[in-house]
Amino acid sequence: MPVRIITDSSADLPEEVIEELDITVVDLHVMRDEEGQDSSTSGLSSLELTAAYARQLERGGDEGVLALHLSKELSSTWSAAVQAAAVFPDDLVRVVDTGSVGMAVGAAAMAAAKVASEGADLDECHDIAVGTLERSATWVYLHGIEEMRKSGRMSAATTVQSAVLLATKPIMQIRGGRLELAGKTRTQSKAFTKLVELVIERAGGDPAFVAIQHNDADEAATDLHNMLADVLPEGSSIMTMLMEATLAVHTGAGAIGLSAVFSARPEDFSPVS
Repeated sequence: MPVRIITDSSADLPEEVIEELDITVVDLHVMRDEEGQDSSTSGLSSLELTAAYARQLERGGDEGVLALHLSKELSSTWSAAVQAAAVFPDDLVRVVDTGSVGMAVGAAAMAAAKVASEGADLDECHDIAVGTLERSATWVYLHGIEEMRKSGRMSAATTVQSAVLLATKPIMQIRGGRLELAGKTRTQSKAFTKLVELVIERAGGDPAFVAIQHNDADEAATDLHNMLADVLPEGSSIMTMLMEATLAVHTGAGAIGLSAVFSARPEDFSPVS
């Protein structure tokens, strides 16, 4: 049996991809307020993850488990995963410090699951997942910043600037595992133009995989999808989907996440002049 790939629901993998690649997804927790609305989130516990890893080891015939969870800077899940992995002998459960969230993590899980199905061992699955993450970038367009500010997921520097951002449509980027300000725009259309510029510059003329996740912003997500489709190099692919619940709680209505996996790592990348 192949190496088992496990991630959490923040990877936002579509159900058909989960089934096709036989990836295991453990749901993060969403808490609701007195009115029944999603209001906060909670990471997975070490007990939950120990049980999940044990089930997958049994399924995989002890070939090993590769665990890909959201950034340790954004959730307690990573530290719980490390504790859970320590229960098992011989490095059978390998936990990756992804430093990311959303479909950047999902893409790494997809890549690892694909090679696992072809007979790759745990080291090979780990290496391709890490390589995918190294070639990825994630941005988030915020229609408003209140939910993100309350969640504490912004970097300290960005939180200090939050009053300045109230009148803008900010673009955030995952850097060092945390959300930091990447740009300020006054309108959604300008924000989307900036996002497209960032993706195209980073792609450097090579094909890219792009995933768009939206929180109750189907029309806007379609507009961004079309803008990218018009300019991405031939051979690129784009997925568009609803944003997963635990991410949506922190980003607020109208938010759009954009994750991309590029052909080259940043150190191999020369910006287009």
